[in-house]
Amino acid sequence: MKLKIGDLTNIRTGKLDANASSEDGQYPFFTCSKDPLKISTYTYDCECVLVAGNGDLNVKYYKGKFDAYQRTYIIEDNGSGRLYMPYLYYFMTRYVEQLRKQAIGGVIKYIKLGNLTNAEMELPTIEEQKIIVNIMEKAKHILDMKNQNIHNLNQLIQSRFVEMFGDPIINNRGWRESTIGEDCFVTKLAGFEYSKYIKYDNVGDVVMVKAQNVKNGTLNRKDLSFISNEVSDALPRSQLLPGDVVMTYVGANIGDVALIDDKYKYHLAPNVAKIRVDDKVYNSVYFMYMLMFLNSYIVKNSADTAKAALGMERIRKLKVFIPTYDLQNQFATFVHQVNKSKFVIHEFLYCATHNTKSIIKPRPNTKESGQTRGRETTCRRILTF
Repeated sequence: MKLKIGDLTNIRTGKLDANASSEDGQYPFFTCSKDPLKISTYTYDCECVLVAGNGDLNVKYYKGKFDAYQRTYIIEDNGSGRLYMPYLYYFMTRYVEQLRKQAIGGVIKYIKLGNLTNAEMELPTIEEQKIIVNIMEKAKHILDMKNQNIHNLNQLIQSRFVEMFGDPIINNRGWRESTIGEDCFVTKLAGFEYSKYIKYDNVGDVVMVKAQNVKNGTLNRKDLSFISNEVSDALPRSQLLPGDVVMTYVGANIGDVALIDDKYKYHLAPNVAKIRVDDKVYNSVYFMYMLMFLNSYIVKNSADTAKAALGMERIRKLKVFIPTYDLQNQFATFVHQVNKSKFVIHEFLYCATHNTKSIIKPRPNTKESGQTRGRETTCRRILTF
């Protein structure tokens, strides 16, 4: 049976400004950020699901005393006895993807009350809802452990980098110093090229590497956009090759980097710069990790934080150091071995997430690509909930 959330709940918004928080407060203060702040007083004392009304549109569950920002939606049971609130929480963690598509506005996207009240979901009995929540909580515990494993492996790579090369900011080992512009080719997609040629599609021959696809040394392949080979061929300066390093130069994740692999054909989107290293000087894997570990320094010392921008000349003038090529290769080999372990965990996470999504579905299945169907077959072999 499908019902609208508005028929099962009462929904209101918080009343406070974001600056109402207090560092020494004893109650949670929910804003549109993923992590709650603190506040000294509370307005609400209930069990609820909270949905950020703008920005990232994340979802939280809470039971107890709290307060909320004026753009945070507070969803409570209306007392009908048909809804188990943790079940609604897990449904909303899936449905938030639809809310992001429905969001409107310019720089900061936002949703309206109707986006929540009109959302439909399957509503089994209370007993069945509790069984489903129990499964989801066990799955979440497993996923949290696996994500911690990935975090530990990333820390291992960083520790190995410092062990082999020293501090990337102060160069305490005395390696030969240079600038990115001296030994690398740096470019970005020109505005006229973007407006004249680029029209994104959901399928295509060439993946557009956008700022949201570049995160913590990894190419995030969620929500990919594509162009045709013909369009890519018309823009040779912006084509990407395996071994190229990409860096975001504007936006929230300014200075993030990733390494281009040979899984797809890639092309540079606006807001991302291409850095092609001199392979006689740098191993691309070493170079990418050096920039990743320098991220906070780069943003603090090289970026125009008022505009959240990092110009091309600033990127070219960034100081880097050059260890021996043999040592760079040893580090790249170590990273490759660690990444094998990370790949196995990522596949497990994908399969576990896919299986839990099938438990609470916010909408009917849509037509999926052959690649997605292939991964589903692999999931059935690896994991079944």
